Amino acid sequence: MTTSTRLPARGYDPKHFSMLAEAEPANFWFRSRNKLILWALQQFAPGARNFLEIGCGTGFVLQAVAARFPQLEIYGSELFAEGLSFAARRVPTARLLELDARDIRFDSRFDAIGMFDVLEHIDDDRLVLEQVFKALTPGGTMFISVPQHRFLWGPSDVSCHHYRRYEKQELVSKVQQAGFNVLATTSFVSLLLPLMIASRWCQRRFCHRHTVMSELQVRGLLGAFLEGVLSFELFLVRRGLSWPAGGSLFLVAHKPL
Repeated sequence: MTTSTRLPARGYDPKHFSMLAEAEPANFWFRSRNKLILWALQQFAPGARNFLEIGCGTGFVLQAVAARFPQLEIYGSELFAEGLSFAARRVPTARLLELDARDIRFDSRFDAIGMFDVLEHIDDDRLVLEQVFKALTPGGTMFISVPQHRFLWGPSDVSCHHYRRYEKQELVSKVQQAGFNVLATTSFVSLLLPLMIASRWCQRRFCHRHTVMSELQVRGLLGAFLEGVLSFELFLVRRGLSWPAGGSLFLVAHKPL
């Protein structure tokens, strides 16, 4: 594990890592997001030799990527050492780095870089995108997921230390301004959007002291049903459908040669 100086940040609470590590393997949303990420890596970066996940947290994504693509050199970076301790146990073969996404000290190094629900935690997202552009090899591919739609903003975003929820055109514009060509976008958690709207309305009206764990504890039969719905969404994405709206936004972009 390599350590570097980190810049001041307030976009995440490291005490959440232990809760995440326990919840992720059984949670429908984390499991479904992994399926989308693995499909996108195969679809848009089949020739990649290495992969860096920025903000790898507990290593749940890295573990899945390493299992699915054993030929890849796997790297994970995280601002907080607390998260890397979990990632090291989950993916002992990964090279883990403690660094700030606003100061990525690599030039033209990685064929594929992913940031999955990370960018919304960082104040200067434009700087992060510029840093990712610099760190990618020419022709390299960036994968991003973020929470979508400002109208869904609620206590859960506050408790998760989000700076923003994105609209599609906002993210596309920022990615293009950083120098990327956008290859694909799709919303995710689209069929469940009415449930999300209802949940956020209840949060704003009745649950002002929302906690992170309240959204991580959905499992059992309900969790299996929700995961089935998201699997159907992904089935259609694989066949070329781009969902126009949803709780999350997934984007793939390319650094020109």
